Amino acid sequence: MANSLDNIVFKKKKFSDILEEIYNNQKTKEKTITGLILELKPLIKDTSDATILVPLIKEYLEIGVKNDEHLIKMATIIQRIFGSNSGEGDGFSITEAEKKQLMDEMNALKKEEEDNKKE
Repeated sequence: MANSLDNIVFKKKKFSDILEEIYNNQKTKEKTITGLILELKPLIKDTSDATILVPLIKEYLEIGVKNDEHLIKMATIIQRIFGSNSGEGDGFSITEAEKKQLMDEMNALKKEEEDNKKE
């Protein structure tokens, strides 16, 4: 298992690096969201304030969840690739549809990263 975690996925990024990134992203978002909610909570004086601020918090949460979902899907597909190539696991191989899904996920992540840099 440890050997497959050291496989390079793309560029210099190892599978273990992706798993660590998923974990770190989750922890960072958790702290950020908690801090954001604590800062915004005193600003909510009535329902009109809530109707303005709650959708902002919701949108932020959804973006974070979507980014994590992309990373998790990539990790799942990559894990299956390594398992089938090394003879581990139950012999699954990656299908053309899964290859396309992986490329789509990588392109979506790249686009989101570029969009975030523009903001």
